[in-house]
Amino acid sequence: MINVYLDDYRPCPKGFVLAKTAEECILLLEHEEVDLLSLDFELGWGQQNGLAVVQYIVDSGRYPRACYFHTSSVSGRMQMVHLLTRHAPQHVRIHNGPMPEEG
Repeated sequence: MINVYLDDYRPCPKGFVLAKTAEECILLLEHEEVDLLSLDFELGWGQQNGLAVVQYIVDSGRYPRACYFHTSSVSGRMQMVHLLTRHAPQHVRIHNGPMPEEG
């Protein structure tokens, strides 16, 4: 089981596999069991955004155990959280914000 951090700019936290694009993140979700998933929304000009990853999760049913949103895009976070909340099974923990800082 792996933890995945989707971001094209920020450094990847320790203990996570970095996906720099929505496509990379979707491939990891497709081929690995994901424990924690932390999503950014904006992934570069002309690139698919984090919502494409959430749509893949909903369509495929390949949910992580927990999902966090470290994006600075308020509207992007709202869209991703809303879509996941509507469709995720009850056991999936959806956090409307970033992971807590390690102490």
